[in-house]
Amino acid sequence: MKKAPEAIYAIGNETLLERVKVSIVGTRKPLAYTKDYTYKIAKALAKRGVVVVSGAAMGVDAIAHQGAGVENTIAVMANGLDIRYPAVNKNLIRDIEERGLTLSFYEAGFKARSWSFVARNELVVALGEILIVTEAELKSGSMRSVEFALAMGKHIFVIPHRLNQSSGTNWLLQEGKAEAIYDIEQFANRFGTIDEKKDSFVEFLESSPTLELAIAKFGDKIYEAELEGVISIDNGVVKLI
Repeated sequence: MKKAPEAIYAIGNETLLERVKVSIVGTRKPLAYTKDYTYKIAKALAKRGVVVVSGAAMGVDAIAHQGAGVENTIAVMANGLDIRYPAVNKNLIRDIEERGLTLSFYEAGFKARSWSFVARNELVVALGEILIVTEAELKSGSMRSVEFALAMGKHIFVIPHRLNQSSGTNWLLQEGKAEAIYDIEQFANRFGTIDEKKDSFVEFLESSPTLELAIAKFGDKIYEAELEGVISIDNGVVKLI
């Protein structure tokens, strides 16, 4: 960073800072295509032990945190950590506080300003080994994050878009300032391959537990698995698909 921060405040699991980290940013109003691939990229990275860093904003930020799973994510805030902003993401931010990590330059009570969002973006970029921008217009806050990444010498990745969409990321490709992600698994494998051994979550689900028992053990992860089509819930019983 241009200037080392005097202090960084934190709530949550600070050991996440010791792991490999990737920053993901993008528009607050993503296309359905962008939502899908942002989630898949974050999930693929988390499966390989990578921590996803973003800014807890609406849109791409929130989807990146959700895709990684709150236990594998760091949210950098533009306000004091006693304020869960934006309000629409307050439950997500609370979950990250409890199982992931939230960071801020600012003391309790500080309300976000336009310049504090810029400072937040710089820290988001600085924490990651690389920067992924999944959708951004040419004149947008996400492109300011790109400026930070270029200044820091970070490698930038984007997902490919149509010519009339995401003018910022298309410009980055045109200028040779970013590399496109065409295959998510191939891209994620640069951070290591997935351990083929069954994890405890899958092994538990193979026993077709009751919904009540599954929620008691894994909480919202059960509903996330249902949304992803991994499981089905029938008459109070959870089954792998």
